[in-house]
Amino acid sequence: MKTRTAVIYEPGQPIQVEEIELDPPKAHEVQVKMVAAGICHSDYHIISGELPSYLPLALGHEGAGIVEAIGPEVTNCKVGDHVVLTFIPSCGTCYYCTSGHANLCNMGAAILMGPQPDGTFRMHGEKGDIGQMCVVSTFSERTVVPDASVVKVMDYYPLDKAVLVGCGVPTGVGAVIHRAKVEAGSTVMVIGCGGIGMNAVQGAAIAGARIIIAVDTVDYKLERAKEFGATHTINPKNQDLVQTVKDITWGEGVRYAFEAIATPATIGQAYACTAKNGTVVVIGLTPATAESIPIPPLDLVLFQKTVMGTLYGDSQPRNDIPNLLALYHAGKLKLDELITKTYTLDQVNEAYADMIAGKNIRGVIHFD
Repeated sequence: MKTRTAVIYEPGQPIQVEEIELDPPKAHEVQVKMVAAGICHSDYHIISGELPSYLPLALGHEGAGIVEAIGPEVTNCKVGDHVVLTFIPSCGTCYYCTSGHANLCNMGAAILMGPQPDGTFRMHGEKGDIGQMCVVSTFSERTVVPDASVVKVMDYYPLDKAVLVGCGVPTGVGAVIHRAKVEAGSTVMVIGCGGIGMNAVQGAAIAGARIIIAVDTVDYKLERAKEFGATHTINPKNQDLVQTVKDITWGEGVRYAFEAIATPATIGQAYACTAKNGTVVVIGLTPATAESIPIPPLDLVLFQKTVMGTLYGDSQPRNDIPNLLALYHAGKLKLDELITKTYTLDQVNEAYADMIAGKNIRGVIHFD
């Protein structure tokens, strides 16, 4: 069948929205009619060439929609079900899936390689096979994905809001709740208040942190961070970051620092802002060319600090996606407020330009 899809052919070039051929689902695959897709920085790493990937690539990895067809042996959904797609498929049986770290499932090793897990392609253009971003390609009117990437959700959740629990929300909230395990009464700093960092801010609020410092160079985002639970804000263009954090925390520094910008320099700043026995959690994807971060090894030992990474907020998507939506339904998690602008598929280049300009917390593509 034909479908319209956003494809990147070469790094640094505009995204092309074009009609392509979509194969029907094979065994353990699901065809989804997309309702909404989130604009996330991870795709921009491919667009800009900062992260190597198969090309051409149909973009998008945060999405929600309705099941249109299923292949043989699919048991976790049926036609008509509302689903949220996960950008890392999870088999449910490997060591990582069964030990509480489905985000590290070995199925995720090939999410930038292009084809589906069986090594073949479902999307085809005039120039040949088209790879799928994270095997889901949510910037498409219709897509075919592994059943391991599908999480069924209740029909009463609006899919144009539920889309956010596919990536941005569990990555930010999960970094706080699952990876760092922030305790009530803790002191927290978040560097970068975009779609991931803002969710780390609200994750810290959910965890009961008493001080939540939001850091960004865009004043608009700092004002919005207060709505998500920030008790203090810092624009490092106007204030000395380390000294201001220490002033707020009685000279100690924060117990937990979350870094969502993903540059070696800001990771180093996060480290400098942590207290003794403090923890730095690196959430963002650094460019593939980054090889080191400025952390003094002796300081690491003498002050007993911890630096850790997190992928997908150490989430278990099959559990966490329904749980996050239940929190939203109960009024304890903000989703509507994260969405600052909506776009059509044809406006995908504009959406990324707005993201890079710092205009959005989260942009969302709506499909007809």
